[in-house]
Amino acid sequence: MSEPRNILIVTCHPEAQSLNHALTGHARTTLAALGHRVVESDLYAMRWKAVVDGLDFPAEPQGARLQPGAASRRATDAGRLTPDVAAEQAKLLAADAVILQFPLWWFGLPAMLKGWFDRVFSNGFAYGLTAPGARYSARYGEGRLAGKRALLSVTTGGLAPHFSARGVNGALEDLLFPVTHGTLFYTGMGVLPSFAVHAANRLPDDLFGRACEAYTQRLHGLFGDPVIPYRRQNGGDYDDNLQLLPGVAAGAQGFTAHRG
Repeated sequence: MSEPRNILIVTCHPEAQSLNHALTGHARTTLAALGHRVVESDLYAMRWKAVVDGLDFPAEPQGARLQPGAASRRATDAGRLTPDVAAEQAKLLAADAVILQFPLWWFGLPAMLKGWFDRVFSNGFAYGLTAPGARYSARYGEGRLAGKRALLSVTTGGLAPHFSARGVNGALEDLLFPVTHGTLFYTGMGVLPSFAVHAANRLPDDLFGRACEAYTQRLHGLFGDPVIPYRRQNGGDYDDNLQLLPGVAAGAQGFTAHRG
């Protein structure tokens, strides 16, 4: 039995009988058997409000121009975030690891999950934080969520070869880079390589069983497997313009250059 940890699973799929919900159920059972404490956010069941608008900041002067970042900071600092956002932030702060369970729609997150990030990762909570002694703010490996682990569990409609390095859709980890690097690592989390189940709409029972076996392995390694070695912004690899220094990742371009 491993050391008990707190794990938040955020699930985003409209159908309760979907493969995504089945994978969430499998994760819940597996993690509980390991002694962990699991909290869930089922965004569709919660009827999560996906859009950022003036309703998120009722303390702002009526009729004033809405600047979401600044309004978010004022609401965060004053403890005036809406109750739904505050509740999700409390779950995040209590979690040692976060699992995001979702289908890949148009090469990205479902709108409701994107809206969860837009509202919950508020200015002053997940970004806009000071890094002592650094020229730039605490981000990309630093921040309030540093020390937590994150895992994306993704389903796709296409076959696995479609999401390979030479596949027509591009490598899956590249498609997920805006989430793994630009959102989770940005806020300090250590991000594990993503878990994926492909051809989700036509998965026979035997392949579902194999997928669950593979997922069980990944869940057992949630706190022991190595994370993606993204380069920390304030770790010495970047110059004052936040470009990689000469000699760092020499010859590499694009996303791969930012992995150690």
